[in-house]
Amino acid sequence: MFLTLPLPLISTINMSEKNQKKNKTQKSNVNGVSKKTQTLVKTEDIEDAVSFFSKDETHKLRAVLLDWYDHNHRVLPWRTASNHSNVKEDEEEVEKRAYGVWVSEIMLQQTRVQTVIAYYNRWMLKWPTIHHLAKASLEEVNEIWAGLGYYRRARFLLEGAKKIVEEGGVIPKTASLLRKIPGIGDYTSGAIASIAFKEAVPVVDGNVIRVIARLRAVSENPKDSAIIKRFWEIAAQLVDPLRPGDFNQALMELGATVCTPLNPSCSLCPASEFCHALSIAKRDSTAAVTDYPIKGVKVKQRADFSAVCVVELLGDEKQSSSKFVLVKRPDEGLLAGLWEFPSVLVAGETSPLARRKATDCFLKKNLKIDIKKTCDIILREDVGEFVHIFSHIRLKLYVELLVVQLKGKVDDLLKSEDEETITWKCVDSNALSSMGLTTSVRKVYNMVQKFKQKRLPSKDASPPTKKRNRTTKKN
Repeated sequence: MFLTLPLPLISTINMSEKNQKKNKTQKSNVNGVSKKTQTLVKTEDIEDAVSFFSKDETHKLRAVLLDWYDHNHRVLPWRTASNHSNVKEDEEEVEKRAYGVWVSEIMLQQTRVQTVIAYYNRWMLKWPTIHHLAKASLEEVNEIWAGLGYYRRARFLLEGAKKIVEEGGVIPKTASLLRKIPGIGDYTSGAIASIAFKEAVPVVDGNVIRVIARLRAVSENPKDSAIIKRFWEIAAQLVDPLRPGDFNQALMELGATVCTPLNPSCSLCPASEFCHALSIAKRDSTAAVTDYPIKGVKVKQRADFSAVCVVELLGDEKQSSSKFVLVKRPDEGLLAGLWEFPSVLVAGETSPLARRKATDCFLKKNLKIDIKKTCDIILREDVGEFVHIFSHIRLKLYVELLVVQLKGKVDDLLKSEDEETITWKCVDSNALSSMGLTTSVRKVYNMVQKFKQKRLPSKDASPPTKKRNRTTKKN
């Protein structure tokens, strides 16, 4: 998990007596109340708990990590060969590398490397430069992003590209300027500035925190803001001034491939001689390297329940193919601006009848589909249920298929004079299959398709006619 807290990035650390005295006399004000004594104690505790590396250790760590990275780093599409010479690189190539680093780092937040590779390649094929991306629509971006999750990241990428192009079309070359771009925080700005533009600034993500916590045997909560700030300061001390991008990647690569959360390969670690956690584990049989960093208390997920209705509108004599109704989510909040089947939140483990009533009310109010007046129900069946996990929400979805024959035209039925009515569209099965849908929406659609193939007699799994439906009911 990448951390993008708004913490200061500093390239040099000087813990002189003068600075220490300044820290001791510094006051913080919370709700107008001076907390001088509390700040003093907290600062001293942090300095004692998370110590810096000596100059000798710093130079040796830089050397061994860069050498290890040169020989062991993974070959990834967003990594280009490092230029160690003093020859000035072509400006266009530098811009291209900066854009690639930006896209990859945003995609890699909350997502595994192996998953990102295919998405990155598709993205760069469609929008090879920031100027191409700036011309895209949010819907196009969401189509390519579909399945990666955390869709706000994609929106910020697009907004950032548009902002840069509007302001001259050149990606800022320093971390401080990069942080002014929407969606770019301390981590991403440090990655772009150090890897693409060779600015000696640190990056701190979950991998870096884990490596530093073990190297220094940090027993403090790694999610505490003051401790995180200290990690940034230590990372700033370590970053190599000549190869800052490679060093930052080496530190992250070490955490991702060697110094892993559960099964670290200490015997293969180039920095093992500097690791306090390993030293403690060797002296004490009850201790382990994996004791660091300490595990934080997990935030309990909220439990939500949703009734999802896949509405299939049968075609008339002029239009034989059926269409599916999709609605657009609000522009703010969870899965902002994405398309899904009509759904409504329900209160807990409700009965099928209660869910249908809630669905009918939603369809009537928002889509002007009145089950009793504007259409004939051809088929209505509960298809199944499943749980979809978000970072902070455990969402249980109850899925039903509703096949209806409209009494009027689709455009006439769904046309609304109410400006607050949600945005909708009708798409056929071919278009739906090729759309970039979220993982949960795709799963709903697949459930419906399997249900049709299993339950409906026709070879093409098309819904039964109205006449056949009546006969079935009688039987």
